[in-house]
Amino acid sequence: MRRSDGRILTTHVGSLPRPEPLLEALREYQVGDLSDEEWRAQVDEAVAEAIRKQVERGIDVVADGELGKPSFLTYVDERLSGFERAPATERDGPWSGSREEQSFPEYYAWQARTTASPALAARRRVCRGPIEYVGYDELQADLDTLRAALAGVEVAEAFVPAISPSNVANWHLNEYYDSEDDYLEALADALHEEYRTIIEAGFLLQVDDPALVTHYALTPGSSVRDCRAWAAVRVDVLNQALEGLPPDRIRFHTCYSINMGPRVHDMELRDIVDLMLRVEAGAYSFEAANPRHEHEWQVWADVKLPDDKLLIPGVITHSSVLVEHPELVAQRIERFASVVGPERVIAGADCGFATFAGSQEIHGSIAWAKLEALGQGARIASERLFR
Repeated sequence: MRRSDGRILTTHVGSLPRPEPLLEALREYQVGDLSDEEWRAQVDEAVAEAIRKQVERGIDVVADGELGKPSFLTYVDERLSGFERAPATERDGPWSGSREEQSFPEYYAWQARTTASPALAARRRVCRGPIEYVGYDELQADLDTLRAALAGVEVAEAFVPAISPSNVANWHLNEYYDSEDDYLEALADALHEEYRTIIEAGFLLQVDDPALVTHYALTPGSSVRDCRAWAAVRVDVLNQALEGLPPDRIRFHTCYSINMGPRVHDMELRDIVDLMLRVEAGAYSFEAANPRHEHEWQVWADVKLPDDKLLIPGVITHSSVLVEHPELVAQRIERFASVVGPERVIAGADCGFATFAGSQEIHGSIAWAKLEALGQGARIASERLFR
């Protein structure tokens, strides 16, 4: 994994807003009105355009935007055996019952009425058989699309996001394995195949694990200590999935999900940072640009970051439609550079901008403007840090 040698490198978290023609194609594909070949052609075109737009905005470490996936999480539904569709039921919102909803019930009731969540339309599944990885063809198609889109453009590196075992376990119920531990280990063994294939294809692997820090807000009856114990088990499971893979080709991402809310109950970085650093990765991506977490850059003054590890702090946020001023982006980068050194900082985003296809929290035009501010801010910081 490249370091910021001579200038601050830039990246993002993965998901980008899908253009409307691609969303329409996805709807047609899901109901059978579009063939596999027609769908892949649409994805190829959209990914090529997304790569071009990232490069134009000064993004160095790029991704396909997860444009060919229905979401950052449910894409594995067709890649893991042993699961069946759960019966269709009406579900509460993703923050129902959380500490956040308990503190701001009127707000979350209003949000549920006014903002449609694509996550609510996604059918969950139930594990009723042995889990194995069967998604090699789908994965290879994504890798081929990304490789083709990179032809003729100049980037530092490219990464491919993949979900963590614990997030799959949180989303899909287990009715087959005798225990939660057995279920998690089976998921880890299966997802190891996806992780390995991505790295062997020459790309960086990014493991997405929002559950690591959102668990606290979503379980009001749990203390910080309880959540740390819960997280420690799942870090061990993730390391099982990463076993034998080179850490310097792996990025770990955690965040507080897309919650355009007060977020007064977000777990604090200081309460989880040591467990995050136990993940066998070469770089760590986390929220640092929104008002609930911007102050936490100071945590790294008290944490010993191993010499071979990098930080990918968010310096633009997905939790506001305000487009950051490039000077502010530069200042955020410089804060982290002051505590770990500029060569160990890659400027990133707090989270993805469209974790589910059709997400409406951040309009596409704003997401691209934020990425442009990221590129501009990194150039300003580079001039000051490396002069």
